[in-house]
Amino acid sequence: MSATLHYPKNPDTPVSSLPFNPAVRVGDLIFVSGQASVDLTGKIIPDTFEGEFRRSVENLRKVLAAAGSDLAHVVQTRNYVRDPANLARYNELYREYFPAPYPARMTLTHCLPATLQYEIEAVAVVQSS
Repeated sequence: MSATLHYPKNPDTPVSSLPFNPAVRVGDLIFVSGQASVDLTGKIIPDTFEGEFRRSVENLRKVLAAAGSDLAHVVQTRNYVRDPANLARYNELYREYFPAPYPARMTLTHCLPATLQYEIEAVAVVQSS
């Protein structure tokens, strides 16, 4: 039996000129590509760390909505924080969007280009009807 792949998008789903889809849905699982502080066309919007974090997670929220899910159904995140000096604030902000019990999580530092301060990837499940 072969799984069917879906590539969900809405008009408000951020896109990129790079070779990837915002999300791929396989059955009840949704795999979301890295979401950063970008506008709908994929143009980077520089901001404070907090501003970039919030815009990135809001972009994640849009991608999940297009795929039939939301932040409450995220089971794993992979987070990229350019400057480790932002880790304390990152953890505070993360708790606002992902309350306990938290998704499984991985965080890397020193890994983004100078144009980005934060990026997030996620795996989620589809909301039950």
